[in-house]
Amino acid sequence: MLNEFYLEVEENSARIDRYLAEELPDLSRSRIQQLIEQGKVQVNGEVCTSKKINLKVGDRITLEVPEAQPLELQAEDIPLDILYEDDQLLILNKPAGLVVHPAPGHSHGTLVNALLAHCPHLPGIGGVQRPGIVHRLDKDTTGAIAIAKTDIAYKHIQAQLQTKTARREYLGVVYGAPKTSSGKVDLPIGRHPQDRKKMAVVPVEEGGRSAITHWQIQERLGNFTLIHFQLETGRTHQIRVHSAKIGHPIVGDPVYGSGRSVGVNLPGQALHAWRLRLQHPITGDSVEVTATPPQSFTTLLEILRRRAAIYS
Repeated sequence: MLNEFYLEVEENSARIDRYLAEELPDLSRSRIQQLIEQGKVQVNGEVCTSKKINLKVGDRITLEVPEAQPLELQAEDIPLDILYEDDQLLILNKPAGLVVHPAPGHSHGTLVNALLAHCPHLPGIGGVQRPGIVHRLDKDTTGAIAIAKTDIAYKHIQAQLQTKTARREYLGVVYGAPKTSSGKVDLPIGRHPQDRKKMAVVPVEEGGRSAITHWQIQERLGNFTLIHFQLETGRTHQIRVHSAKIGHPIVGDPVYGSGRSVGVNLPGQALHAWRLRLQHPITGDSVEVTATPPQSFTTLLEILRRRAAIYS
């Protein structure tokens, strides 16, 4: 069920998110921004793609607010590959195919369901729907992910991510052979203007947010390359979008990839959160873990190495 609102602007106004927050006090500004990202707001019959556009007299706004669907979070006994754990935080090696938190269509079998069985006191830490989740990995991206077990840990790790003191390193196999051995992609990322389920490089003035990815070649594999990525920011699908934008999409990426088969059965994109380093929220000590890549990733590398040797 949808609730629809229709408004006509009567005087030149500020940004659309501020205007709607003032006109519809039952909706928070962050909720309005979320609805804009989801394509639920139209201005003069066109989907609004940015929370920053300025309104003018006569603009007609349509806003759709989906009925809230409360999620009943159930603890589920799902095996976890634990890399580090104490009374403040937990770091896991996430497998491919595991959704991080429940959402419509994925109410069971998620990492959060597994965490509630492993740490029964988690509810309420960092939000009811995403307890303990400080950052996320895409469903089919594997590797190291940190979980906060206390409010102190949650706020501390969140601050480290915002100030870029936490270090997140990834390994990814891409199509093609970059000409240089290393580089930096500094391109803002936002919701795709036509396909709201995808992200894209979007100018800041149209709603994109700063996104910076550093990369360095680890190994050249003929027409493929193993790359070490380091995130300076943490936007949704950041490495996948940036890699595709520079002409070297991640192998096996069903959304941003080339669609070409490499002859290896992959569960998703060949992208692995390899190393995570952060500061312990209580002791201040450095905590660093390295997550072993899954078998599918190592098999892919072995096959590409053999092919490269044959054709070299």
